[in-house]
Amino acid sequence: MTLAAAHVNTGDTAWLLAATALVLLMTPGLALFYGGMVRAKSVLNMLMMSFVSIALVTVVWLAAGYSLAFGDDAFAGLIGGLGHSGMSGLGPASVHGSVPTLLFATFQLTFAIVTAALISGAVADRTSFSAWLVFVPVWTLLVYVPVTHWVWGPGGWIVDRLGALDFAGGLPVEITSGASGLALCLVLGPRLGFKKDAMRPHNLPMVVLGAGLLWFGWFGFNAGSALGANGLAAAAFLNTLAAGCTGLLGWLFVEQKRDGHPTTLGAASGAVAGLVAITPSCGTVSLLGALAVGLAAGVVCSYAVGWKFRLNYDDSLDVVGVHLVGGVIGTLLIGLFAEKAMTGGTEGLLYGGGLAPLGKQLLAVVVVAAYAFTVTYGLGKLIDRALGFRAGEEQEHTGLDLTVHAETAYDHGVLGHGAPVSHSALPTAQKVKTQA
Repeated sequence: MTLAAAHVNTGDTAWLLAATALVLLMTPGLALFYGGMVRAKSVLNMLMMSFVSIALVTVVWLAAGYSLAFGDDAFAGLIGGLGHSGMSGLGPASVHGSVPTLLFATFQLTFAIVTAALISGAVADRTSFSAWLVFVPVWTLLVYVPVTHWVWGPGGWIVDRLGALDFAGGLPVEITSGASGLALCLVLGPRLGFKKDAMRPHNLPMVVLGAGLLWFGWFGFNAGSALGANGLAAAAFLNTLAAGCTGLLGWLFVEQKRDGHPTTLGAASGAVAGLVAITPSCGTVSLLGALAVGLAAGVVCSYAVGWKFRLNYDDSLDVVGVHLVGGVIGTLLIGLFAEKAMTGGTEGLLYGGGLAPLGKQLLAVVVVAAYAFTVTYGLGKLIDRALGFRAGEEQEHTGLDLTVHAETAYDHGVLGHGAPVSHSALPTAQKVKTQA
């Protein structure tokens, strides 16, 4: 046994292996969640945008992403070096804390995958698939990787210099995906018929199934971030469950009060909002704080999803209203509810820590959101000019499933498939079948 191998804790390693699988499951869960929320004519395209993100992000993460995010700081706390590009120097004996480094790198990879996939919900029903294939790997390297280094990388300025807290990804996952989703909404413009046509979810059971898989995977996301089978993981696990529950109840309360009807879509969305908000704070607040964080997210996000109609940005599946707003809530409330027993030092305003922790959290939120929005907007404009980021009008009208993928989810065009298919919009293979 090598000296490095002697430091591997088998219990921690076993838990992180399971947590990594749980987090990877979140992306197929997200595909179902988003797939059920779109109209039937583009459900397969929505599933594809999530699934292809798994492959694209994995390639760039192994090539350079991990090294840039978690390698030794190379420039002023902003980015890591390329010493581990291609995963060089990270053999089976390499250890990160008490787990193999290769496992830690894979665990972090699953975070990067689901973050990129989250953005697709903001621009559902109208995105060029070829442009998406270009956007995802470039965005991962330009936005996700640097922010991850700031928050979790060795020497990253947010963790080492500012001292803001983020246990499991409010900044690099939720706020970057939400702010980037908003940027792409503005680049692509609204869907045809936005604010005029009904664009209801076509399959609510699929939405609820997807939300359930997300919730299941979120235990690996949050409790796995303890990087060990220990008390902190147990606390993060319980906080994750509690916040999901109060988020769900808060959203339903608003629906009942405002609309007179609690809905299944509201229940699924409220649970996700609570889970989003507890992500940065699950390892820093007590159970009481987790209940409050989840409830605040459920209530606020239920109103935030309606902002798009007043501000005229078409966030198709409410990535901005749930992930950006929920991520901001959870990250800021650390400054109120952080407890020394969880953080090992930092205390929030309500526990005698003063305003300084809240100020640090606020600064981190503003900088990360501004960076993600600005870079994504510029990248989106560049891709739009070079390739065209938006699908053609006829493709959007007919549906992306048939025009892009030459498939339909439902053979008989049921469940509100939409307008009759124009023969000119069919792929060549489909025209031959029709003529036959």
